[in-house]
Amino acid sequence: MLKRALLGACSLAILSSCLHKKYETPIAKTTQQPDKILFDSAMHDIERGRYEVARISLQTLMNTYESSEYLAKAKLAIADSWFREGGSNGLGQAEAEYKDFQLFYPQMEESAQAQDRICDIHYKQMDKSDRDIIQTLRAETECKDLITQYPNSKFVPGATQKLREVQESLAAHEFVVGDFYHGRQMNPAAANRLNALVDQYPLYSGAGDALYEAGDSYSKMGPRFRKQAGEMFARIVRDYPGSPRVKDATKRLQDMELPVPTPTQAALERAKFEQENFKKLSMTKKAMNFVKSSPDLSHASHSGEPTMTDPKKTMPASIPIVNPVAESAAPGTDGAPAPTKSDVTVDPKAETTLGTGLEKKVPDAGPQPLPTNRDKEIEAMKVKQKKLQDKAAKKNKKKQPETTAPATTTPAPAAAAPASTAAPQQ
Repeated sequence: MLKRALLGACSLAILSSCLHKKYETPIAKTTQQPDKILFDSAMHDIERGRYEVARISLQTLMNTYESSEYLAKAKLAIADSWFREGGSNGLGQAEAEYKDFQLFYPQMEESAQAQDRICDIHYKQMDKSDRDIIQTLRAETECKDLITQYPNSKFVPGATQKLREVQESLAAHEFVVGDFYHGRQMNPAAANRLNALVDQYPLYSGAGDALYEAGDSYSKMGPRFRKQAGEMFARIVRDYPGSPRVKDATKRLQDMELPVPTPTQAALERAKFEQENFKKLSMTKKAMNFVKSSPDLSHASHSGEPTMTDPKKTMPASIPIVNPVAESAAPGTDGAPAPTKSDVTVDPKAETTLGTGLEKKVPDAGPQPLPTNRDKEIEAMKVKQKKLQDKAAKKNKKKQPETTAPATTTPAPAAAAPASTAAPQQ
């Protein structure tokens, strides 16, 4: 029995030695992974505003643990620390870090977040509409990139609203310039600027005012631009029924004996939606707008698709078109070039006498000259020159008797001189 007991014990010992036991370390029970410790410590520092200390911890994590699962999060956290620190230097460093993150991790979901933060960087630095618009243009570009590059991201709705507000500021900047031209009677420049403004930014809250001033400028450029003026007034009534300029535009159309259009259903629904969602600023915020450097975006649209194309270069309507490309014109049978359409016309009544260089004048005035931006200044200069000429003519009339009196006495000495010289010669 004793031998059997010893044999059983030995067999159990041998069997137990063949089994794999779980390796347990006391350190694993009480601590976490070292890269996670560094990451959590950095997050704690960022939450308490210790940005420099947090960046040192994150940089240590990235340099020490190259295969860590927290590597991408650490790189994004460094950019976030600069973003939270703020200031021109901090925001510039944050943008560089976000761009670097997108370069290394373009397929991660956080890339859309990085692009959204880049849009915020320039959005927060926008100046008022009558000042420098560099940051506003950068914000527009970055928000467009977010919408086009990450169309399925959760950040797209917020970026779309930011883009509406950014384009509100850009449109207000263009309106300041166009309104200046309109006030100085530079009608071709004002009409061109304000018309292009509404074409590029149709969601602008002041589109009705821009179109009205554009139509007024066209109407002052002569009967040749009556059609363009009517189109501007008609667009106000048809596309912007909520504008305060609708009554004025309707009256101008009636005075011009042009039909008054009916507002579209889409325009009426949009105007109603904007009126319901408009939040009036309090007296405190209105007072703070004089101190703030950022633009007032309270009137920005909350519906509609913002413009995703770059603005096109436009030309004032008063500039004549010379030899443009012919539209659906076939060349002549004799191989001559096809006739081209041109705004430069020749008066058929004007006759020229060849060989003498003399031009025969026609009693009719012929086609009216095209308007320029300096019509008012040229008229003022002509009036000023005429006044100066009249003043000089009056001065000459006063001095004329004094100059004619000595002229009658001068011939006497001239006649006596030859007589006195002739005597010695004899």
